[in-house]
Amino acid sequence: MTKEQLLEIVDKMTLDEKIGMVHGSGFFHNDGVDRLGIPDIMTSDGPMGVRGEFFDSKWISLNYQDDLVTYLPCNSALAATFNREMAHSEGSVLGAEARGRGKDVILAPGINIKRSPLCGRNFEYFSEDGYLTAELAIEFVKGVQENDVASCVKHFALNNQETERMAVDTEMDRDILKDTYLEVFRRVLTEGNAYSVMGAYNRVFGDYCCENKYLLDDVLRKEWNYDGVVISDWGGVHDTYKAAVAGCDLEMSVTDNFDEYCFAEPLKKMVSEGKIPEDVINQKVYRLLLMMDRLHMLDKKRQKGSYNSRSHQETAYNVASESIVLLKNESKVLPLDAEKQKRILVIGDNAIRQHSLGGGSAEIKALYEINPLLGLKEYLGGNTKIDYISGYDADIAPDSTEINWQENSLEKVNVEENEQLKKVSIERREEVLNALRTNDYDSVIYVGGLNHVLDREGFDKPDMKLPYGQDELISSILDIRKDAVVILISGSSVEMSSWIDKADTVLWSYYNGCEGGRAIAHTLFGDNNPSGKLPETFYLKLEDCSAFSVGEFGREDIVHYNEGYEIGYKYTDKHGIKVQFPFGYGLSYTSFAYEDEKISSDNVLTVTVTNTGDMDGKETVMVFGDNLKSKVRELIGFEKVAINAGEKKNVTVSFVSGYKNVSTQRIPE
Repeated sequence: MTKEQLLEIVDKMTLDEKIGMVHGSGFFHNDGVDRLGIPDIMTSDGPMGVRGEFFDSKWISLNYQDDLVTYLPCNSALAATFNREMAHSEGSVLGAEARGRGKDVILAPGINIKRSPLCGRNFEYFSEDGYLTAELAIEFVKGVQENDVASCVKHFALNNQETERMAVDTEMDRDILKDTYLEVFRRVLTEGNAYSVMGAYNRVFGDYCCENKYLLDDVLRKEWNYDGVVISDWGGVHDTYKAAVAGCDLEMSVTDNFDEYCFAEPLKKMVSEGKIPEDVINQKVYRLLLMMDRLHMLDKKRQKGSYNSRSHQETAYNVASESIVLLKNESKVLPLDAEKQKRILVIGDNAIRQHSLGGGSAEIKALYEINPLLGLKEYLGGNTKIDYISGYDADIAPDSTEINWQENSLEKVNVEENEQLKKVSIERREEVLNALRTNDYDSVIYVGGLNHVLDREGFDKPDMKLPYGQDELISSILDIRKDAVVILISGSSVEMSSWIDKADTVLWSYYNGCEGGRAIAHTLFGDNNPSGKLPETFYLKLEDCSAFSVGEFGREDIVHYNEGYEIGYKYTDKHGIKVQFPFGYGLSYTSFAYEDEKISSDNVLTVTVTNTGDMDGKETVMVFGDNLKSKVRELIGFEKVAINAGEKKNVTVSFVSGYKNVSTQRIPE
């Protein structure tokens, strides 16, 4: 429809009908206008899958059995693939499943930069690097929206900590803000053409993001000419006037007093009294109608979508497989020989834990979830005996199938230190060590890390340490079996310094969706050659992260981003700080050699890459350059390519213009 036709519809609406469209009348939808053929806009959480159904005005699951969906790898896992096609494919699956469930807006992806490893929602975000985040998120958004579903990119902006997220203010240099954190949003919203964006909970320069004139009016509307819908985070609007005139379009919240929302009766009253021009409301309704028109909600010519299809599950497996990062393989223990495995010991709670029903609003009801132990047993079959011992007592993550934590999420939360995280089970540990001493296992596989007790919305981690005494347990296992395979599953980097030098074999996995356990099993036995690269720095200690050594993190009043441009590897590289594993790191079962690197005048780097090993594999060619303005060296191009054993390929990588000393070397010699 033309702009004029949409505005004609607005002109036909009463003020009450307009007000009904700009605020939630249920927890996940607004009001439509039946007489004009305008349906409700149905939203859903979903960075890792479409969330289950709740009562319209109670945060209690309806416990349906028809809202089970494909559980997708988290955005951090997707980032570890360094694969734009994978990002598009996963976005397309999410969009199709949202449409199949009758949704119009999927609240994803999260594209906040990983400024600190302690942020509880890091698993929902891609990377510490803005370029990598934008390149993948652009494709993710395109994939979602090709299914007639709007992607709602979040959280705009500077939502980099969960501590006091409803009140904390953020301060930094405005030029640096635009060049870094906002640049990611600019690219995803404009190049990805995302139809909507979600305002964050926190404040920026003193004003809440959902009522922030600088962010929503000066930058978003005027500088970027963005014509999409701004949706508040649930409970992110505090002041009717400020939010209305700043450019927020749709207010959503977590309480059931829908008529009392800022954009409900209070907004109607201010319009009636002449304090807010009705044309302000008209613009909001127009943008909502424009989005609906783009989604074919008005002409009813929409795709029907689908969920739980075999192709969706295959995509989940493919992303999971490419995201696994091989951190160490010094003694070439991997890949294991399946024919030699008569008896295996598997240790660790993450070998059997299901992660889909945790993490806060990222939770979903998965049709199925293959954990690593199940994946191993499926792969090896009945000729291999697999013993399992937990090794430690892990507590249970919050589960919303009964009553949801979200009902109280707007209140100030004083997070008490969880003593369970420090609890060490001597009995469980001795059970493991006794088994190792008294049995002749062909292989020992440890599967630990974090879970959604720590990686979750509304909560930041207290430190980078593994909980439940895992460091001591891993170290003790390695004292007896140096060839033990250590697998860690987490949403962000963890400290490994107390045992990493003892370990010869370490695999890393983010929360990897319904096929994660199969992907791990296939990687262990060589059916999948690991090709994942770390999308974030793994620090030796927390103080090596610039958010702590230069800037601030976790404060409850104002957080100052004093580190400026020096985020993640851009800080550690510049200052020569040793790390555990660097950004972009990841081994393979084969090896690759680079030669004949050349740069053309049209911002293209070509290099010949040879697979010098005896296994087919995939390599990611990364291009870095010196940013003369920020004085940091950063990622400006990448391309992932499959190369057969012994094969040579000429790889072409387009890179961002305006950089000096461009090469594949992150730290020039």
